[in-house]
Amino acid sequence: MSSFSIALSGLSASSDALNIISNDLANLNTVGFKDQEASFSDLFYQNLGTNGSGDPIEEGLGTQIGAVSTNFAVGGTVQQTGVPSNVAITGNGFFITQNANGNLSYTRAGNFGVNTQGELVTDSGATVLGYPAENGVVNTGGGLGGLYVGSNLVSPPNATTTMQMQTNLDANSGTGGTFSTPMTVYDSLGNSHVLSVNYTQTGTGAWSYQVTVPAADTGGTGNPTVVASGTMTFDGNGNLTSPTGSIAISVPNLADGAKTMNISWNLTSASGTPLITQLASASATSAVGENGYANGTLQSYLVGPDGTIEGTFSNGQTQALGQIALANFANDQGLESSGNNSYTPTLASGAAVVGVPNAGGLGTLTGGALEMSNVDISTEFTNLIVIQRGFEANARMITTLDSIESTTTNLQAEPGN
Repeated sequence: MSSFSIALSGLSASSDALNIISNDLANLNTVGFKDQEASFSDLFYQNLGTNGSGDPIEEGLGTQIGAVSTNFAVGGTVQQTGVPSNVAITGNGFFITQNANGNLSYTRAGNFGVNTQGELVTDSGATVLGYPAENGVVNTGGGLGGLYVGSNLVSPPNATTTMQMQTNLDANSGTGGTFSTPMTVYDSLGNSHVLSVNYTQTGTGAWSYQVTVPAADTGGTGNPTVVASGTMTFDGNGNLTSPTGSIAISVPNLADGAKTMNISWNLTSASGTPLITQLASASATSAVGENGYANGTLQSYLVGPDGTIEGTFSNGQTQALGQIALANFANDQGLESSGNNSYTPTLASGAAVVGVPNAGGLGTLTGGALEMSNVDISTEFTNLIVIQRGFEANARMITTLDSIESTTTNLQAEPGN
């Protein structure tokens, strides 16, 4: 009887649907997991002929799983972890990863770590791809590559080229009155040096200045080395009238072998306000600033919404380390699950379209967080009840058919026939 095969097809399809629900529930806490749903379709029909109107008389032959769709449209809950290498996607897109054999795969799971080389990797060791930065500049027009966030990254030093100080010289100091302000600057190797700016009042509204460095800094001994000197004059309002603009300071022959330091001492602010004044109050320097810094090592990093990885170094500098790339597909339902939270493209999905987050229809990223599974337990339990009822109905159909066949087999001819 074909009825058995029909009921068996229902059992088989229901069993497959139960497996899908079971898998969804098993991955309730899997990072980046997307739930699946089975769709049933009927099997071929047997044509028994036509009726008086010429309409076909057909008999169904069962059911099967027609499609299994993955719910990429609904994102999972974004859960903060505080781990800087963890990244969550909100919206469209997949992280791009590459294994040791050079094969690419795509994932929504952002539970990344850092390997011994300082490279951002998945929990299976695959490299997370993006656009590396060079000297703090990300080139999104270049090829994809690994992203490095290890503590071995170094921010190179920057020699001081400008300096300024907000200083008041006491107008009541009297001739011979002195005041000194130290200023830390950096050479081309990242070593620090202390410049001392020494002021001496030479008359009413007149001061001399000397800028010195320790003799040892220039390979000498004894008294500090004078690297700049001159005079300053002030008007009746205490404003500096001479010199104007800036003072050039040159520190050659550094003992550590660094290049000559050429520093411009700015005497006015960016808005043109004099920074050196002579007023009837105690001599004091309220603020100093310069643009140099020593070399530094990476202390921390964070991932921005556009995927840019911003590193903070021990010298106080911040710079881009790279930018995480995302990929999208014309038909994400065509992706093939390859396990371990990863997908591989097929002819049905089309080739990956690669870009940066928050552009071209791609989603945004949240650093220090993970996108959790989008499985809804109440929906899954509802589906479970529906599929279970279908399974029970098909099982009851087989029991009924078995009873009918047993009755037919046990039929005996009436006596006397």
